[in-house]
Amino acid sequence: MNGPRDLRDWIDMLRRAGELVEVTQEVDPHLEITEIADRAMKGGGPALLFTNVKGSRVPVLINQFGTERRMLMALGADSLDAIGDEIADLLELRPPDGLADKVKKLGQLKSVADARPKVVRSAPCQEVVWPEPSLDLLPVLTCWPDDGGPYVTLANVITKDPVTGGRNVGMYRLQKHSATELGLHWQIHKDAAQDWTEGAGRMEVAIALGTDPTTTYCGSMPLPKHVDEYMVAGWLRDAPVEVVPAKTIDVEVPANAEIVIEGYCERGELRPEGPFGDHTGYYTPVDDFPVMHITAITSRRDPIYPTIVVGPPPCEDLWLAKATERIFLPAVRMTLPEVVDYDLPAAGTFHNCAIVSIRKRFPGHAQKVMNAIWGTGLLSLTKAVIIVDDWVDVHDYTEVVWQMGANIDPAHDILMSYGPLDQLDHAARLKAIGGKIGFDATAKWEGEGYTRGWPEVNRIPDDVKAAVDARWAELGIPLPGFEGRHTPRPPAAPGGGGGMLARLRRG
Repeated sequence: MNGPRDLRDWIDMLRRAGELVEVTQEVDPHLEITEIADRAMKGGGPALLFTNVKGSRVPVLINQFGTERRMLMALGADSLDAIGDEIADLLELRPPDGLADKVKKLGQLKSVADARPKVVRSAPCQEVVWPEPSLDLLPVLTCWPDDGGPYVTLANVITKDPVTGGRNVGMYRLQKHSATELGLHWQIHKDAAQDWTEGAGRMEVAIALGTDPTTTYCGSMPLPKHVDEYMVAGWLRDAPVEVVPAKTIDVEVPANAEIVIEGYCERGELRPEGPFGDHTGYYTPVDDFPVMHITAITSRRDPIYPTIVVGPPPCEDLWLAKATERIFLPAVRMTLPEVVDYDLPAAGTFHNCAIVSIRKRFPGHAQKVMNAIWGTGLLSLTKAVIIVDDWVDVHDYTEVVWQMGANIDPAHDILMSYGPLDQLDHAARLKAIGGKIGFDATAKWEGEGYTRGWPEVNRIPDDVKAAVDARWAELGIPLPGFEGRHTPRPPAAPGGGGGMLARLRRG
């Protein structure tokens, strides 16, 4: 099995790897945990398990995904790109062409069948059925001073498609309205919102807290609506996600969860939700969202409450989003084979900026890719797209800005468009729709109206570099981080590919 079996196995793994600090001093879930966790995250620090939380007997786990190393440990992988190849195989299953392909496809289909969730009759998540289903017993954080209330922030929210009955698992913030009511902040572009609008009457909802980290992460994946997130989790774990029927609603929930909240929302019932200090670094304003009425809470004995803080980047959601960026690169290439690589900068809060390198083949190719990005899944919400040539490292922001400054003629190389935006984008004059901008930072061709003859990048020949490599030790020139390789690029600016992100990779 790849990765830990459940949250407790995961906590033990973190402890053994020196990636966890247990804090026994009393801490306050109102703002104080946020400040502690934010410092730990931005400093590349460990996961934190608070065992003495004011007002609750339930411990709090935070910053479990806060570095690249922990993200890889969580998914049981050596690299995020390798996981992307697995997901590409899963999403690319097509009818076989010949006998050899049929044999291969049979193996893949068996793997898919083996990855489907497994229904069990009893489960750890139902060891205790709370006699009083009250959120007041949980250490739900108030993260930022102007938040509309405490928020549940790291949950698998489970709903059903009212037409097909298929399961949907998403990760949405949940405002605590009262001891038995939660605000369901599913934005208009999300699958749960579609389930809400397409049905009628009562909609049942389950919230799973504290699953194994792969299952938790899969709730945030931008999968096609017909693909079951728990099947993908089973595929990645090499073991099916065990699910059990909920106690009071017709929804199956992860058997290994620490806490399960069951309930329903009435279609048509909306209540003001917010404000909330979101991953944009700004408060999102009050808006109307559905209300979940809690019918039951079940848990393991002595449950652990997982949470996450989002805010001015980088925060813990950085590595959840970076995992998605790397894992879905092969899927992007299935639609756009000219794409070499892409990067969604943390400082761009992921939906505000995409840097894309392409193998340019014809005039206007950069503009073609911009428009394709604006028409592909949740990438369609991207506000700014920067297109560079295939040799440019999209993760080196110094190199990208160099290409933008050197290669863009603002009169000809900027494309303005209009379309859907993330609902959290406060800059848009209208909610969830507004302007978009594309920057063509590729080398320009004569067919694009450039007749001056595009210059070459000045580079030292490889044979000269190799000769200097061979002599480097005898030259006696100290250069930290450089042991006889080709001349390094200048260091990245703070916050770029070699700045804050590099520090957060520690662990």
